[in-house]
This record gives sequence, structure tokens and C-alpha cells, in this order.
Amino acid sequence: MTPLAHVAALPVRAYRLILSPWVGMNCRYQPTCSAYALEALEKHGAFRGGWLTIRRIGRCHPLGGSGIDNVPD
Repeated sequence: MTPLAHVAALPVRAYRLILSPWVGMNCRYQPTCSAYALEALEKHGAFRGGWLTIRRIGRCHPLGGSGIDNVPD
């Protein structure tokens, strides 16, 4: 993971540590959005991984889809 991706992953890790236990397991997709974000940042770096994460979070709404949604290669 690039240094910039490490910095971009800090808010995701903070969310997983602080807010995720309060929110519960209500994710529509597998893997969860936070796990998807960390994997995308690791595979693709800060910019493309960040873009993939924003797209994924944008799809997570009541009228959106559900199911398995892995990070593209």
C-alpha cells in the first residue's frame, strides 16, 4: 500500500474501530463497505481505490443493489 493510501485508510480504520460496533451489521453487500474500501486502497492506491470506494458507498442506499461485490482487478 502506498503512503498516500495509508493516509486515506485512516478514516476507514477509525470508522471500523469507533462507529462500526454502534451501527451493527447492516451492510447490503459482501464484503462490507469498510472492508471493500481497505481492499480497494491496498490494490489500487489512494486515487483509484478512493474512487472505487466512493462509487461503492454511493450504491449503498435503499433502492440500490445487494449481494457480493468484490473489488475489480
